[in-house]
Amino acid sequence: MSPRACVDVRIAMKCTCLAATLLLTPGAKLAANPTPLEPMGGTPAINTLPDAPPDTTAGSAQLVGHNEADPVQTVSSKWSAIDILGTLVEPGTRRKLHWNAGQSFSGNTINTPVFVVRGAKPGPTLCLTAAVHGDELNGVEITRRILSYVQENRLSGTVVGIPIVNLLGFSRGSRYLPDRRDLNRYFPGHPTGSSASRIANVFFENVIRKCDRLVDFHTGSFKRTNLPQLRADLTNPAVRKFTGRFGATAVLHKFGGHGTLRRAATDAGIPAVAFELGEPSTLQLDHVEFGVKAIIALLGKLGMVNRFSLWSEPQPIYYRSRWLRAHRGGILTSTMRVGVRVNEGDVLGVVTNPLNNEYAEILSEFDGRILGRALNQFVLPGFAVFHIGIESRDIDENVDSFATESMEPYYGSDGDDIDEPLEGQEDSAERLVDEELH
Repeated sequence: MSPRACVDVRIAMKCTCLAATLLLTPGAKLAANPTPLEPMGGTPAINTLPDAPPDTTAGSAQLVGHNEADPVQTVSSKWSAIDILGTLVEPGTRRKLHWNAGQSFSGNTINTPVFVVRGAKPGPTLCLTAAVHGDELNGVEITRRILSYVQENRLSGTVVGIPIVNLLGFSRGSRYLPDRRDLNRYFPGHPTGSSASRIANVFFENVIRKCDRLVDFHTGSFKRTNLPQLRADLTNPAVRKFTGRFGATAVLHKFGGHGTLRRAATDAGIPAVAFELGEPSTLQLDHVEFGVKAIIALLGKLGMVNRFSLWSEPQPIYYRSRWLRAHRGGILTSTMRVGVRVNEGDVLGVVTNPLNNEYAEILSEFDGRILGRALNQFVLPGFAVFHIGIESRDIDENVDSFATESMEPYYGSDGDDIDEPLEGQEDSAERLVDEELH
């Protein structure tokens, strides 16, 4: 299969070779992109995957896009190699590594690519993870573009990128692992637990613990879409400071469900956020471009790159949010898109009975902004259809007061506060047993 044959994501998702095509083929390209990403240093815009990483054992380092206006940094004598997955990655180099995600049903080892870009000068170690749920594509492309953007010769710090964490689910176009477990309910995992717990443990101990900041990309789940937004525990001062570095990206306070990657990282002392953008099973370039812009802003604010992204609009903060639910079954038709500000009494959509044409309007019950919504589909009574955020201008305002609020489910893939069993969650009792045993 040629790289260009992978443009049709829906078809490619059924092919187990997609991950290798996206991640391992130098020069592979995505569909036509109206705003291709410009690499550091002001060189011609590129929209290709990173070249195969150099062999640092031979002392080589790749120079990309040199520009006299942005001189290449010399390697700092106070900056040493990082040891990750048993490999030393020297300053001013990049490597493609693999972490062993266990075995398939046939007994074959699942080696998942991990890209490490070690800058020439000291700085933070930022980890970017995507496709913890295998049907969520936007974060895969954001991570790929950022790895193409950063240049080891001009980077201060380290970027660790894992475009596809759940390779087993991704190759099947599925949110879940082959045993129908949700990997994002098992972190930090245990070496002798269930299959999901073992995979989570190997990844967490050998990759995540090597980082000091984490951005975990997700999309809406179960036929829902989300406005680009950060999910973060704003009661944690380090996390709260971290969220303020993503430009004008919206922030919603959520503790993070037990077993989620960001909750486990935060509990381990690693400031972490879940970055929700769009819907599953679809590659949405507008969301990808927003995510890239936000991460470049983050890199600038962390002092990792010599570029700053200016956002004219303020960063909205939501301490509370509520879901509106359908009160009758039928065909859901939304009349409002995500991001729109609404007032109490506004009509957000209708649910129509397909047999007699009777319909019921869905009215907003309060003022706020639509952070997420269900896609148009058939729904049952009680189905969560619109997620409304209640905005505050001050991120430090009444931190304690919102710590116990907003306990409604939000149906983002990060997995906070889900109040009803999800498909693939039938193993929750077994997971509790695992935790008690270990």
